[in-house]
Amino acid sequence: MVKERVALFLPSLRGGGAERVAVKLVKGLLEEGLNVDLVLAKAEGPYLAELPKHDGFRLFDLKSSRVLYALPKLSMYLRRERPLALLSFMNHANIIAIWAKVLSKYKGKLVVSERTTLSVSCNLSKGIKVKFIPYLIKKYYPLADTVVCISEGVARDLESLGIPKEKLAVIYNPIISQEFFDKAEETLDHPWFSGKAPLILGMGRLAVEKDFPTLIRAFYLVRQRKEARLVILGEGEERERLEQLAKELGIAQDVDFPGFDPNPYRWMKRASVFVLSSRWEGLGNVLIEALALGTPVVSTDCPSGPREILEDGKWGRLVPVGDPESMAKAILEALEEGRKPMTRELQAHLRKFSLKEAVNQYKEVLLDKI
Repeated sequence: MVKERVALFLPSLRGGGAERVAVKLVKGLLEEGLNVDLVLAKAEGPYLAELPKHDGFRLFDLKSSRVLYALPKLSMYLRRERPLALLSFMNHANIIAIWAKVLSKYKGKLVVSERTTLSVSCNLSKGIKVKFIPYLIKKYYPLADTVVCISEGVARDLESLGIPKEKLAVIYNPIISQEFFDKAEETLDHPWFSGKAPLILGMGRLAVEKDFPTLIRAFYLVRQRKEARLVILGEGEERERLEQLAKELGIAQDVDFPGFDPNPYRWMKRASVFVLSSRWEGLGNVLIEALALGTPVVSTDCPSGPREILEDGKWGRLVPVGDPESMAKAILEALEEGRKPMTRELQAHLRKFSLKEAVNQYKEVLLDKI
């Protein structure tokens, strides 16, 4: 019996939440007995090293310097390979996938995955290209068979843009798996974890939407009250600005930027508090990861995801966006309170974000007959 084959399309496997989720889904779908093609506009990025060696897995490198330039090759892939379904990630890649479906006259199922709160991200981001994305989404997303949203907030946001409700499906990201817990146990060689000072952790691309300046300013206020250290994992265009801010505030000796780590879970497990400082999110995978590892969390109440994950503050502290004073107060309270034992209620809540749950839901969406 020939196994059913599905395909995933992404720009690359550079270090980010969508890329990490895609690699997990590839592995999960393979374990469920499907054949899986991963089609990349350009095969680059640290997560390439994590791709499985499996008879049912194939990697297609379209060798395109930009996602737009991948359109002819993606159309050719669909005509030649004819997967049962194609799942694309990230809105600019989603638009290209829709165009490729039309150009190739592809008859399989097309599912696009929206991972951000567009009404907020496009209003706060700079650049004409970003401002044009809502128009393209409103025009072309209805041509997809299903639009997967990674939170209820993202789904409501797309509805407000005019995407028909019947096209939308909410599937939380596959975060928690045995591999996740195994990676958290790996050794970590960093001198600050052997000291007595509590360690505050932030993580994500060093970009405007993550608003690490607010975290650094909050840490400055924390340091006035308590000895502590701050680590911000990730890389991005804001690095120099963030390092300069730490110097200006006189706390550079207590702030470290180790760069991108494909295994951030070992940092999370050892941190005293995890802080998400974002101005907007699609879901906020890092909050789920920190909760699963028993690390206290503080998060901005940004659209969308943190309030859903923390159930209105039940599982962690929510603070206003861009408010260093409120964030510092919440961090100090979390440090004072310390770690709590994992409860059955929290375990049940976190199961919604498991790899098994997500894979089952994606299988249903991808394999369901049109």
